[in-house]
Amino acid sequence: MADKTATYLGFALRARKAVLGVNAVKACKGTVYLLLADRSASENTMKEIERLRDRFGCPLLKVDGLETIAGKAFCKLAAVREEHLARAILETREQ
Repeated sequence: MADKTATYLGFALRARKAVLGVNAVKACKGTVYLLLADRSASENTMKEIERLRDRFGCPLLKVDGLETIAGKAFCKLAAVREEHLARAILETREQ
């Protein structure tokens, strides 16, 4: 994961504007602006993540080392619920 992406995700986590884990994201009500999926997720997990992407209508980025950044073992999905942080992460990935 790029350093800036990790930094912005860390900001979202500290501000409680991110949700970690597939089941927690499924339970989200409201708007999700960005999904970050770990590349090591299984095929079935990726199918579930893609369904969540369609449900929320937001971009999906595949990254490496999500569980390290999130500080949660076996974490395969993070949802960013703050528009400006999601936009900042997307902009860093485009560079």
